[in-house]
Amino acid sequence: MKFTGASLLIELLQRQGVRIVAGIPGGANLPLYDALGQSALRHVLVRHEQAAGFLAQGMARSTGAAAACFATSGPGAVNLLTAIADAKLDSIPVVAVTGQVSSALIGTDAFQEVDTYGMSIPITKHNFLVRSAAELLEVLPEAFRVALSGRQGPVLIDMPKDAQQEQVEVDGLPEPGAADAPPEADGAVLAAMARMIAAAERPLLYVGGGVVASEAEAEVRALSAACGIPVVSTLMGLGIMAPDDPLGLGMLGMHGSLAANLAVDRADLLVALGVRFDDRATGSVAEFAPRARVIHLDIDEAEIGKIRRPDISAGCDVKGALRRLNKLVGQTPRPVWRAEIEALRAEHHLAIPDEASHPGNLVKTIAALAPGSAIVSVDVGQHQMWAAQWWPVRRTRSFLTSGGLGTMGFALPTAMGAALAHPEVPVIVLTGDGSLLMNIQELATIAENGLNIKICVFNNGSLGLVRQQQELFYGARYVASRFGARPDFAAISRGFGIPGYGFAIPYDEAALAQVLKGEGPALLDIEVPEAENVYPMVPPGKSNVDAILSQRGNS
Repeated sequence: MKFTGASLLIELLQRQGVRIVAGIPGGANLPLYDALGQSALRHVLVRHEQAAGFLAQGMARSTGAAAACFATSGPGAVNLLTAIADAKLDSIPVVAVTGQVSSALIGTDAFQEVDTYGMSIPITKHNFLVRSAAELLEVLPEAFRVALSGRQGPVLIDMPKDAQQEQVEVDGLPEPGAADAPPEADGAVLAAMARMIAAAERPLLYVGGGVVASEAEAEVRALSAACGIPVVSTLMGLGIMAPDDPLGLGMLGMHGSLAANLAVDRADLLVALGVRFDDRATGSVAEFAPRARVIHLDIDEAEIGKIRRPDISAGCDVKGALRRLNKLVGQTPRPVWRAEIEALRAEHHLAIPDEASHPGNLVKTIAALAPGSAIVSVDVGQHQMWAAQWWPVRRTRSFLTSGGLGTMGFALPTAMGAALAHPEVPVIVLTGDGSLLMNIQELATIAENGLNIKICVFNNGSLGLVRQQQELFYGARYVASRFGARPDFAAISRGFGIPGYGFAIPYDEAALAQVLKGEGPALLDIEVPEAENVYPMVPPGKSNVDAILSQRGNS
């Protein structure tokens, strides 16, 4: 079989199961695009390379399968790096393919040449500089294997133009790359963990994105129910427990409920599953779960003991370990601890003020009007935290948000990937006016592809979380956090060919429902009070139990 390097890469991508790829062509990857045009792959032309990376993330986050994206050399590759870094911190399997100047020009400061390989080393699981077409037979399957194995993450393939154009004859094509079998926990270690759980009076499950990646949601719920163990979740773990589960306490940490944070503070055993003890979850590490012994299960052994040293741990697949652990633990209802949890929930539950205009009520209204099957893609800012607090996340992979990197501009292109991967499912974007402006050009991509995405802009004329911290911790000195210009987003949306609607306070709920339940894309520019803050809020570096609960003061 004869191929060019470019056509071989396209063929190998298709053998990996890739059906949709996003990107932008340029001089250094035109051979790749020429081969793409002669294939069955569907290409989505985004308007910024960062959006190509986030679109791939939307497919990967919502399906669990690895996704791919393309960019050219120089500025194209550099534009892609933010999305790659975001995928690294949230452990999302994405394979990015970038064009590079011809091999003879590498190192000469040629037109649109940058050291993509060198720049991407810190933000990828692995990267490759492909010097010949034949290398792809090993590199492409290996890229997908690495992206999917262990702690998942992004892989970059940088391919010079001459390698894309090179003719190569191959006898056969390799098997697609697949995830390695995950490591298993030692049986004696699991038995010791079971004994610790049995002996604990106030155990607590602390769950995160690793549970989602491992597809261990059912095992977590089974352990919780059998042993009467309440569960707190990170932002990335929302959906593991149903919002109405009596043992689910919701999100912990900086903007988590005080009930969840107090439960962690009182626990005598913390069972950490697929989490990395991120500072937004723990607050002051020295004061996080101070009374608790710690069990830590995580696929990535580098995370074990990095921030909080456990009493016992295993670097393993969480699902497999929990399956075995659930057979070792007995039924333990723990009525005293359950009653204490119910008292905490009753006294310190999250409460929205009565005003209909409060953004928390707006989140609940949109969630109630949206179809139950909807996927929600959430940007970064105050609206993100209101969404985490009040959107009823009933299943994993349906609440997509940038957790580790906190990237403004994430939601719109990520929603495009989710809509492409699930054309039968409506997708809701919750974004802020600041975040939307980061990737607003992708309205053109949504219109061009007719994607069923409803974009809800929480418009408060400011960078809300920045303004909130300036109010609370910087003497209300507002520097560069308020927007002087107030764009008409509804009009801008119509200019891109997407119906746009403005909603002022008080909201017309019937009109909201009509737009949200309509077919095709639409943008809703929704006014929200500028001075509204997200509470609770743990001041940076403080203990999670020292949360500010309202403008009136501390807990």
